[in-house]
Amino acid sequence: SAILAEGDALRAHALYTPILILLLAGAVTKSAQVPFHFWLPNAMAAPTPVSAFLHSATMVKAVGYFVARLHPGFSGTDLCLWALTILGTITAVFASVVALRQTDLKQALAYTTLMALGTLTLFLGQESGYAMTAFATFLVVHSLYKAALFLVIGSVDYATGTREAEVLGGLARAMPLTAAAAALAAMSMAGFPPFLGFIGKELKYAGALAVAEAPMVIAGAVLIANALMLAVAGVVSFVPFWKRRNADLPRQPREVPWPMLLGPVILAILGALFGVFPDLLQVSLVNPTVQSLTGTTGEAKELKLWAGVNLPLVLSIATFVLGLALFAAHRSLRALLIRFFERVPSLDLWWDSVLDGLKALASWQTRILQTGRLREYLFATFVTIFAGLAMAILIRGLPGLRPDFSGLNPVQAAPAALIVAGTVLAAVTRSRITGVAALGVVGIGVALVFIVFGAPDVAITQLMVETLVVVLVAIAMLRLPALDRPGESDVRPRDALLSLGVGAVVTLTLLAVLSSPLDRRLTDYFEVTSWPEAFGRNIVNVILVDFRALDTFGEIAVVVVAALSAYALLRTTKGGVK
Repeated sequence: SAILAEGDALRAHALYTPILILLLAGAVTKSAQVPFHFWLPNAMAAPTPVSAFLHSATMVKAVGYFVARLHPGFSGTDLCLWALTILGTITAVFASVVALRQTDLKQALAYTTLMALGTLTLFLGQESGYAMTAFATFLVVHSLYKAALFLVIGSVDYATGTREAEVLGGLARAMPLTAAAAALAAMSMAGFPPFLGFIGKELKYAGALAVAEAPMVIAGAVLIANALMLAVAGVVSFVPFWKRRNADLPRQPREVPWPMLLGPVILAILGALFGVFPDLLQVSLVNPTVQSLTGTTGEAKELKLWAGVNLPLVLSIATFVLGLALFAAHRSLRALLIRFFERVPSLDLWWDSVLDGLKALASWQTRILQTGRLREYLFATFVTIFAGLAMAILIRGLPGLRPDFSGLNPVQAAPAALIVAGTVLAAVTRSRITGVAALGVVGIGVALVFIVFGAPDVAITQLMVETLVVVLVAIAMLRLPALDRPGESDVRPRDALLSLGVGAVVTLTLLAVLSSPLDRRLTDYFEVTSWPEAFGRNIVNVILVDFRALDTFGEIAVVVVAALSAYALLRTTKGGVK
């Protein structure tokens, strides 16, 4: 709502073009517009009810809804008009042609979904009332017949063990109710009266003729797509049930149970009911949808079976003639299309090559990073830290650093010397126990720094943690082998160089923070609310126990998980880890 409230200001914005391009990039890939269409037919591996939802009601249609909701804010420009019109037209015609090529009935229906999505996209590029009414009506038309036909094909597959058009035939006697549901849904898909599909087809032609640019070209493309849809509807509904069967089926066909029949029968009947009584759909769905897209109900066109003798009616008659001719010759056309597409590079193969490249890259990366050696993992982690901090310093630069050591006294310098000594010892020792003890010395030095600068509570916490870590880790170390490795050098220049680099960038980052003005908003908030809201005068304790209670609990959980993991690791073999 906030985006749409911008109105003309949004279209006039300097970033309108990149915003629209990015929005459309997401929409056309999710709604499977050419050339991003290939993933949707490949989704036919899903069970039939899932396919019915996927292709008729959810996800891909949700993208149409998304574009429709943004229509009032982004439409009205040449870029939006031509982008959606060209993409939708190409997708509708291409998908219709490829649908006729399929012998798997489920695949054929999948490509007709692409045709429907292309048609919806085409109309969303326009602003006329006819285009918006056609969008709202065809959205329902397609949902009803496509879900019904998917469920019909699922029933056929269940009853016969195949979905191949070249194998199926003569099922009407064994599956009369399924055949009736298929016929009703296919009549709506083909656009015959008195079904809702006929009204939707008339509105599609009216919407195409109302296009501001090249209306006859768009209407011609819609005519071709509709005629091909009629042919595919015949392949899906007539061939399996009424054509003579020329081969044995994997199973003896029989009518499916009533729970499988209920869905397609209800959906097919609704397609006929809304065609005879279009006012039911007009009031409940079409008018509110058009009003949301145009801002007024006056733009919604009337849904009616008979709108008089006009150009859309002429185009409908041409659709019937051409579609029936295409259906009569569909086997010959299918053979031609199969031979043609065998010579055309497949986008599926290109996409598979991209995926193979990604897997090869992942395999190469895994061989480098996942070596199984903890030292390598730590090296990669610290390289990432160094690169991130160094990049930030190079991009943002450093403020004027003003380290001031003039006030440093021996009491303050002693903890620093202790920290340096512990660090050096930890770096040069070959004993795990000595290394842990040296790191404990570093931690104690940090605790002394807290004491010197007036943070005794934090210092006590630090001392407790360091003491516990040294004791517990030292106990664990007794079960681990010594660090000595025959032939392994004590000098590791790579690790030393990385350590110096990380230390340098961390030091520069901290100096930059200390040299920048301190944002006291959080500090002031805790100072003001510590006692009135948390009833504590020790602000540090209040932050940990009250304001950051979930954080503290999470940290405790992490420590517990780490302890359990360490325990499980140490007890994997008798006598410790080898």
